[in-house]
Amino acid sequence: MACWRHLFSVVTPTFNRAQTLGRVYRSLQEQSFQDFEWVVVDDGSTDHTRALVRGWQQEASFPIRYVWQPNQHKKTAFNHGVREARGEWLVAIDSDDELSPDALYQMALVWEQIPPAQRGQYVAITGLCARPDGRIVGDMYPQDVMDITSLDMTFRHHVRGEKFGCLRTDVLRQFPFPEDIPGFVPESLVWRAMARAGYLTRFVNQVFRVYHDSADGLSHQGRQTDGGRHALGLWLLARDTLESCLPWLRYQPLSFLAAAARYTRFGLHLKARGLIPPQGRRLTGTVSRALVALMWPAGAALYLRDRLRGPSAPHKQAVTGVPQSRKP
Repeated sequence: MACWRHLFSVVTPTFNRAQTLGRVYRSLQEQSFQDFEWVVVDDGSTDHTRALVRGWQQEASFPIRYVWQPNQHKKTAFNHGVREARGEWLVAIDSDDELSPDALYQMALVWEQIPPAQRGQYVAITGLCARPDGRIVGDMYPQDVMDITSLDMTFRHHVRGEKFGCLRTDVLRQFPFPEDIPGFVPESLVWRAMARAGYLTRFVNQVFRVYHDSADGLSHQGRQTDGGRHALGLWLLARDTLESCLPWLRYQPLSFLAAAARYTRFGLHLKARGLIPPQGRRLTGTVSRALVALMWPAGAALYLRDRLRGPSAPHKQAVTGVPQSRKP
């Protein structure tokens, strides 16, 4: 049993984001709940991030730890932050966003409402995101409090849009982001693995995060759908849907057909770039292969459309769930 120093570790991977990092710091200063630390994982910044954080360490009412690593990737910085965390729960916030003033207090309150004997079943407390004008990002949950897996929320209840909350640090250490896969790896791959292991999430219709649009934000980086640098990660996500999420097929068949088309689409992009999908990650199921065969023409058409259009213009898109690599 780990001995935690804080209830929360707020972890922020960052690369050359000194101009926006202060937004995170100010939101932490305003928290009504103070049992937390802030771990800033600097992924090799060349701006004045180090000096900025050092100055905050001298004045903050909460502990701040600055961790530096050579520039690698946001997923590596996130894993580093998880290993460094001394809080029972981990809150991963991007370097261009902010927590709502009572976010940590509300998360702690939700956790206290779960009976102690049942807490081992849970991996996350997940709420909503809002824009600076108060508008909710994406869908709200069907009920104010729901205890289900993230896969059930996605496929059975069709909830979409950016979501935010906290996750148990000890469980995150068991499910790190794969660092052997180059480039972008969708966060959903990690959250889905936790759900398939049987961990529940308590979903609540409370705003925990204020979400700011920026052309180089994390969500934009993670959700660009051109066939360039993110093709492998998006192919892996389509493969995971087809190979490991089939028990949810009956709830949302169109999503699985779309995943089958994306499997072909991004697979063709990988082939065109001379890349080979990782060993052991080819489809093995009969149903999965049948879906891909059925949707092959659509996937090929999407691939051809991508080639004609070229790289997508920058824009920020919402993603479902809860970490180019050089802008975390």
